Amino acid sequence: MTHVVVVGAGQAGLALVARLRGDGFEGQITLIGDEPHPPYQRPPLSKDYLLGELERERLYLRPESFYAEHGIDLRLGAEVAAVDTGRRVVILQTGGEVPYDELVLTTGSTPRRLPAAIGGSLDGVLVMRDIRDADRLAPELAEGKRVLVVGGGYIGLEAAAVCAKRGLSVTLIEMAPRILQRVAAPETADYFRRIHTEMGVAIREGVGLERLLGDERGHVRAAVLSKGEEIPVDLVLVGVGIVPNTKLAESAGIAVENGVKTDEYGRTSVPHVWAAGDCASLPHGEGRIRLESVGNAIDQAETVARNIMGAEQPYVPQPWFWSDQYDTKLQIAGLNTGYDRVFVRQVGEGLSHWYYCGERLVAVDAMNDSRAYMIGKRLIEGGKSPKPEVVIDPATDLKALLKAS
Repeated sequence: MTHVVVVGAGQAGLALVARLRGDGFEGQITLIGDEPHPPYQRPPLSKDYLLGELERERLYLRPESFYAEHGIDLRLGAEVAAVDTGRRVVILQTGGEVPYDELVLTTGSTPRRLPAAIGGSLDGVLVMRDIRDADRLAPELAEGKRVLVVGGGYIGLEAAAVCAKRGLSVTLIEMAPRILQRVAAPETADYFRRIHTEMGVAIREGVGLERLLGDERGHVRAAVLSKGEEIPVDLVLVGVGIVPNTKLAESAGIAVENGVKTDEYGRTSVPHVWAAGDCASLPHGEGRIRLESVGNAIDQAETVARNIMGAEQPYVPQPWFWSDQYDTKLQIAGLNTGYDRVFVRQVGEGLSHWYYCGERLVAVDAMNDSRAYMIGKRLIEGGKSPKPEVVIDPATDLKALLKAS
């Protein structure tokens, strides 16, 4: 009987084992996670959960009973020390071994941290990635505290929004010339800069962090910025990106290239080993891409599950993302890499930015406009590119564009 072992009990890991059972796989399944919690949602951690508006159990993607009911051996709090691809066994830190016929790495990613040499190890310097991070941060969010957010991407902006809503005094610094430099057009950055400023967040662009200073207790007390300015802080939240967890793959001799290198089917360079989710890089055009999103984790993992069962189905990513900040829900469809023009559509309170590369629609950012997002997503997936002047005309019925050739 085939035994599928999945290392990494996050969104991708759960999606994969659930798809295997859903498609009729009758072999053994073992899902190994290093946290003590069953697979859970991460996006609400920095929002509703951190604000105390969502109980921990409601984070869980499936009830704990789901795993036993579906014959899934869920091993929590289990650290994996190594993978022996020759013997086809997963070696646990405890010394135990789990044999496999097919192995899937869904090991996810880890937040970048500030170097200890500049004060990154001081108390009060935190990141936001898992339940433990949220539980450490929640009691620190006291009204009136001075918080420094390092990083002006979506992670940093979401953290700033939560802190501002809790009544903290928030300063956000971004080393690049503007916030969202790598991931969004200036028009989208302008929109979010405005709403954060209106909520009292001080956004400092083109400003880096030189070092953090601690008090006699080893707790952060001040930040020295790139131009020598010193500002007092009580708390520092670091949101400067994530790195794929590839150490296990590398030590097993599995090829790594900005993530665990896979082919279009999810196979790695070693037979009987697959990868999916944040940790995996896949072919895209002339190069490779790694997508950090819930949508990719689910879709890629489900494709790998089908391929383990013999489908030979290439994974074609249809990227979608979202971000919640204050009363704004941002929904993103497509990848805006290589765009050369952005067109703005405003209808009532709904605002959307449409990215074009030449005549081709490549992405849409929709702010409180789910209709524009859904239709933009379907247009991109269908390879349709309506003329920009038609898209931005408020009189245009976007749905009608789906029927156009």
